[in-house]
Amino acid sequence: MANFVADTQIHGHSVKEKVWRFWMGTFRSIDNERVCADTVLICRTTALQTSNPERYVSRALLYSLLISLLLFPCTSLLAQNAKAKELYNQAIKLFGERKANEAIPFMEQAVKQDPDFVDAYLKLGQLYEFTRRYEPAVAAYRNAIKIQPDSPASGAAYQSLSNTLLRLGRYAEALPYLEKFQTLFPPQSVQGKRIGRQIESARFAQEAVQHPQPVDPKPLSPVLQTTPSQYFPVLTADEQTLVFTALKPEGDEDLLTSTFNGETWSPPVSLDASINTPDNEGTASLSADGRMLVFTACQGRKGFGSCDLYLSRKTGNDWSAPENLGSSVNTRFYESQPSLSADGRRLYFVSDRPGGKGRRDIWRSDLDGEGNWREPVNIGEPVNTAFNEASPFIHANGQSLFFASEGHVGMGGYDLFVSDSSATGWSSPANLGYPINTSEDQASLFVAANGKRAYYSFEEQKDGVSQKSRLYAFDLPESLRERVKPVSYLKGIVADAKTKKPLAATVELIDLATNQVVSRVQADQQTGQYTAVLPSGGEYALYVSVPGYLFKSLSFDFTQKRDAGAGMSMNVPLEPAIAGETAKETLNNLFFETGRYDLANKSRTELNRLSAFLKASPAVKIEIAGHTDDRGDAAANLTLSQKRAQAVVAYLTKTGVDPGRIRAAGFGKTRPLVPNTSDENRRLNRRIEWRVL
Repeated sequence: MANFVADTQIHGHSVKEKVWRFWMGTFRSIDNERVCADTVLICRTTALQTSNPERYVSRALLYSLLISLLLFPCTSLLAQNAKAKELYNQAIKLFGERKANEAIPFMEQAVKQDPDFVDAYLKLGQLYEFTRRYEPAVAAYRNAIKIQPDSPASGAAYQSLSNTLLRLGRYAEALPYLEKFQTLFPPQSVQGKRIGRQIESARFAQEAVQHPQPVDPKPLSPVLQTTPSQYFPVLTADEQTLVFTALKPEGDEDLLTSTFNGETWSPPVSLDASINTPDNEGTASLSADGRMLVFTACQGRKGFGSCDLYLSRKTGNDWSAPENLGSSVNTRFYESQPSLSADGRRLYFVSDRPGGKGRRDIWRSDLDGEGNWREPVNIGEPVNTAFNEASPFIHANGQSLFFASEGHVGMGGYDLFVSDSSATGWSSPANLGYPINTSEDQASLFVAANGKRAYYSFEEQKDGVSQKSRLYAFDLPESLRERVKPVSYLKGIVADAKTKKPLAATVELIDLATNQVVSRVQADQQTGQYTAVLPSGGEYALYVSVPGYLFKSLSFDFTQKRDAGAGMSMNVPLEPAIAGETAKETLNNLFFETGRYDLANKSRTELNRLSAFLKASPAVKIEIAGHTDDRGDAAANLTLSQKRAQAVVAYLTKTGVDPGRIRAAGFGKTRPLVPNTSDENRRLNRRIEWRVL
């Protein structure tokens, strides 16, 4: 799968010079009195900010070299042969002149002149690594170890060799060196524990490779490949709108969008001129309806820190001018890699602000009733670790969190994991397995609302160097589908039933068991379009409302096994609440036992909604009408329908509604909506309606 520099975000911050200085710190650490100051400086200052996957050098390689220098800054075994020392110094000089390939022959001659020159073998291995010649690098490190296999002086070689083998996915070869390397440290020391984690990961990876996940990634479409690289894809709940980060030839990153017509993707275009600038924008997140966007910018815009998060909303076809999310979310530290919940009311992101478990953690912020983002909270263990986490993605079900981490047991570097939220917290993260994860760093993953497809970016490489990144998708393996709770979606247009004018309606989904609002979205005020995510595994009421109109009540029962990932389309006409008109609506979330008129407890959501409507419209009077199907005695049905209507009136009056404003009527089977020719039609005819008098 894709390589990934999890420390990075927005392309454009110059890292070439810092990387070169890092390596120069490596090669200058031959003086026994030197403390490798350049290397420590680069460790502290380099925060590779680019989201461009075509990075200059592997993060894992830099980490490996840094560890070896900090642990063994003064262990260089100098040559006994003067000619070897001269050749060694010439190689160091050439590398300092940025001539790495020219330096290699001199270092090769140095070890020929003095076969016991440990530091020359170590530096030769590092030169090979720098030029992506991994097999010669492995051989050079092994030669350094052979000279003094039990000496702490060989620690840097053990470190570099084991890391190189792990990076190449050669876990069985790496394990003996890791186990030997671990003996150089006390068991409870920081480094001893760190190497222990590597050993655990190598053993896990061996097992994972032997039991691969059945995945078959396919490129999305060549139509999308209009720039050198594309990455970080996100989609709407219906998988028909795609937004991704694109790297242009001139080095600029923009957000592009494409639409799917059921067969092909359209040529990508700039998301909006108000969002894309000559500076860089990237790593976006969309709400399920595609009308709310949060993205990252690290330069050019007025912000609070190195990278900030910005928000834009779509009305019609236009996006609003991006707004900084403010000082509660953004700080003088690093904020990036956002992920919005389906309704856009919860935001996950990565930050290195104080108060975390590691350097970069996943944080969460919620939108309050006034539209302000609350103070973020660290989502804590077991997701966050003492190491780095990256690229959170909260699934449309609001429970499954996919993320990258270097702190959990995996296959090396950053792996992808999933954790599920519950009333008791987050579950222990599960590694997504091989080949979704490999020995290389893994990028973020987007999983469709129906839990069937996953989207990501894949880096094509040549000789170990990233060439370009393309968008791919694959069917989620069954083992992962079983733990990702799929969701349905309902979309359509809300409009005035008479004038057909689009309405900016509020669409709310309420769990009937708890009477809690699950999600709340707004229909587009220009088009009336809406998309609401429907969770599986429960009974839900959906309300579509606009002041001055009768609210629409819909009912969804997902307690029975069904294709919960299937989307639905439904246009919603709303009737104006005008006295004397014939407008009426069905109360679809009232529940009675067969042949009885006692209201079930889960009916209170609907009744409270109707009560609130009446209290907000004190001049309105309504009729509650009961209806039955054609089964049973006609007189009994008439009585039952009347008593059910009266039960509704009684509940409303108990909530404080003037009984003089409500009247009950029972019509039995005399006014069917549809012919009583099937069980489904009879269900539709058993109903309670309300209309304005």
